Amino acid sequence: MILAIESSCDESAMALFDPRLGLVGEWVHSQMALHEVYGGVVPDIATREHLRTLGPMIAQVKAEHDLAKVKQVAVTCGPGLAGCLAIGVAAAKAAAVALSTELLGVNHLRGHAFSPFIGVHAGDPPQFPQKWAELLPHLGLIVSGGNTLLFRLDRAKHITVLSSTRDDAAGEALDKGAKLLGMSYPGGPLVEKLAARGDASAYDFPRGIGNKAELDFSFSGLKTALRYQLEKMTPDQIESTKPDLCASYQQAVIDALVRKTKLALKREAYHSVGLSGGVANNRALREAMATVADRGHLPFLAAAPRHTGDNAGMIAFAAWVDPAARATSASALEIAPGADLAKA
Repeated sequence: MILAIESSCDESAMALFDPRLGLVGEWVHSQMALHEVYGGVVPDIATREHLRTLGPMIAQVKAEHDLAKVKQVAVTCGPGLAGCLAIGVAAAKAAAVALSTELLGVNHLRGHAFSPFIGVHAGDPPQFPQKWAELLPHLGLIVSGGNTLLFRLDRAKHITVLSSTRDDAAGEALDKGAKLLGMSYPGGPLVEKLAARGDASAYDFPRGIGNKAELDFSFSGLKTALRYQLEKMTPDQIESTKPDLCASYQQAVIDALVRKTKLALKREAYHSVGLSGGVANNRALREAMATVADRGHLPFLAAAPRHTGDNAGMIAFAAWVDPAARATSASALEIAPGADLAKA
């Protein structure tokens, strides 16, 4: 089995993965309530919370499973908050030494990239290699608070970044839009909740980069457009039309993501389309991306809701399937806060 640890931001998480059975255990400690009062993640608080919780979490895992079966310990080494990563890596080094196992450093973004395939493996582990081959090359969209990008995963498991955002990420844009509307953190889910009963055509917000030949994303103009719209309205008008504002704003984000995905599909042949990252839990986005895949007669692979945010399940799975997750010694593994998707 593989024991995985994730601590890149404000979630302390662990998972156990058996290639023959799939994920046999997952544990998550959320810090959301601690950071909500500050309107965002406070790095120092997040780091201290990881330090407080990772020890007891390892004890819980040990109490519930036989760790003698663990042959590898995997840990997120980047990207993420430096202090948070350091705590997780230190815990993983200690676990690897205590269990006399290999230690693997895993790129958090690559964990997201491979996360839609967790469900494929879980469906029939013995048949996974064949199913995997049939789904490649794969076009993936990662959408989170810190990253928005399209990538190509080829048959050799090589990842090529096709586009990214030039400014704000989609999740960041949703959270900032929510803040402008007077909502608490994290705002994305609150925008989605209000949008469900609003009119998405009530306001015409920009869809990012207008050049049809461009694959890159941009959401800073959308946020500015919302601010200008709100400046024209009274507090009562904003409150009464908030569902319409949320629906229109969210739709602008979704349309931008869908438009660039369609463009990427026109440029090259793919055998599947994937969606992952924290914002992938947005139901409207999942439905829109499923429609894109269906119209292209392609399988749609969306990460399970519990694997869209920061989680150790995707880290364990990536440690097994990703050739970039190479074993290293405890002394050699270092954090990489600024790591990108294309690198280990």
